Amino acid sequence: MSVKRITVGELGTNCYIYCDDATGRCAIIDPGDFDDYLQSVIEKYGTDKFDYILLTHCHFDHVAGVSSVKELTGAKIGIFLTDAPGLRDMFVNLSAPFTGRGEVYPKPDVEFADREKFKVGETEFTVMHTPGHTVGSCCFITDGIIFSGDTLFHMSAGRTDFPGGSMTELRNSLRRLAELEGNYKVYPGHEDTTSLSYERLYNMYM
Repeated sequence: MSVKRITVGELGTNCYIYCDDATGRCAIIDPGDFDDYLQSVIEKYGTDKFDYILLTHCHFDHVAGVSSVKELTGAKIGIFLTDAPGLRDMFVNLSAPFTGRGEVYPKPDVEFADREKFKVGETEFTVMHTPGHTVGSCCFITDGIIFSGDTLFHMSAGRTDFPGGSMTELRNSLRRLAELEGNYKVYPGHEDTTSLSYERLYNMYM
C-alpha cells in the first residue's frame, strides 16, 4: 500500500491518495480543493484507477474539490450517513460563513454506517463513526493506518464549536480510537502525521 499527502486549499487541508499496490486501485480522501497539481497527481495514478472519494466529514475545506475529482475520475463519493445532508447545507458545511460563497456539493453515492467495511482493490477498510467535530465525522481505518479527518490531530483534536459539534461526543470518539488494539499511523486532516501510540501517551484530549 502507499499513501501520498497533498496539502490543498486556504486552510491547509491534508488530501490523501491511497493506493493498493497489489491492484493499483486507489481512493482519494478529503479533496478540499482542486488545482492543476492535484489533477496531475491523479492522472499519474490513472484517472480510471479511483474507486472512491472518501470524505471524513462535510466541511468545505475537506470537500470543495469533490465535483472536479468526481468529473475527472468517476469515483464514488462516500461519507458517513449523518454528515451527508451537510454537503447540501452551506451553513453546516461552513462555506457560507467562512468564504462568503455559500456552496453545495454533490450528493454522495455511498452513505456509510458505523463499522461498515468496503474494499479498495484488495485492501479492506472499516468505517468508524467519530462524532464531535461534526455529527457524522468518521475515520477510515485499514491495516496500520487511520485517516482521522478533524477528529484527531498530533497533540490536539477537532474543534467542537461548529454546527453539530460536541465536546462530550468528541471525547467519546477519541476514547474509541484509543481503545483500538495495537499501534496505527494517523493521517489527520491538518498538520503532521502521528501515531496512535504517541497520542495515547501525550495528547491531553485522549
